Amino acid sequence: MRLSDFRFDLPQRLIAQLPLPVRDQSNLLVVDRAAHRIADTKFTDLIHYLQPGDALVVNETKVFSARLHGTKDKTDAQIEVFLLRELNDSDWEVLVKPARKVRAGNFIHFHDGVKCEVVDNTLSGGRVVRFKHDGDFWEVIEHFGETPLPPYINRAPEPFDRERYQTVYARVPGAVAAPTAGLHFTPKLLDKIRAKGVEIIPIILHIGLGTFRPVQTEDLSRHQMDSEYYEISQASADAINRVIAQGGRIFAVGTTCTRALETAANFTGGVHADDGWTDKFIYPPYIFKVVDGLITNFHLPCSTLLMLVSAFADRDLIMKAYRHAVRRKYRFYSYGDAMLII
Repeated sequence: MRLSDFRFDLPQRLIAQLPLPVRDQSNLLVVDRAAHRIADTKFTDLIHYLQPGDALVVNETKVFSARLHGTKDKTDAQIEVFLLRELNDSDWEVLVKPARKVRAGNFIHFHDGVKCEVVDNTLSGGRVVRFKHDGDFWEVIEHFGETPLPPYINRAPEPFDRERYQTVYARVPGAVAAPTAGLHFTPKLLDKIRAKGVEIIPIILHIGLGTFRPVQTEDLSRHQMDSEYYEISQASADAINRVIAQGGRIFAVGTTCTRALETAANFTGGVHADDGWTDKFIYPPYIFKVVDGLITNFHLPCSTLLMLVSAFADRDLIMKAYRHAVRRKYRFYSYGDAMLII
């Protein structure tokens, strides 16, 4: 497979700029791999494709207010600081704009006396900064930070984005982008799924900015994924392995869950409890060891997310589904509609 195999045409008007009023009223395109068939449904119909004994694996990562606006000391130049990765209690790897104005030794001042010192450069062109603040850092930045909407949403963040660009089960701060397949779930729908005898099992993968980083080499084997932190607890690993042993199916809610599960896969077909950093890149051909079904949104052309989905379902079938979605005016990307691959 080559990078050019994952190009497709998408009218700009189909890129969702706003969420629907009700989460679970999104469209759901069902892709049946065995029958090579697609069907148009609503997201609430997902429950009909699940059976007692199956499991949904969800990503409990929580998007935090990663985009900060401050001023540089002495010059008062406006500087944007985008938080990427926590290195320790005070230091962060960040991106800064405009980068040419920010060098080691500079201080950037934010609200309420919060400031950071630029202490180093990174190999990827970013900076390492050291924050000085009072109180819990996560609470502090929630007061003045901005929700980091994806670059294809062409508007400023609104107050409602803090709640809607977040899954209803988000628990652990650490992501700079939402696991968007999970945005369609409501507490009511999750309760119905549990009542059917489907187990909902949490794991964590903190999504980094690399989810939007384009692949720049035609030869996919030369692409290097950004590392992202993940956790699969012993309780979650035991639950997943129990479902598999009893003949149930594992449905991953999103490509993030899929990457974490496949990273922690055993040779025996289950998973082991684990935490750490994964740079696993899944593209065709790939043999999936854990995941039986995948719930996902529609992805950017030539993205690693589209490649993962194409590995799961066959590229030709996925491209057929995408062409169908364009004809039927499905809503694309983060605030868009969903796909179920079975």
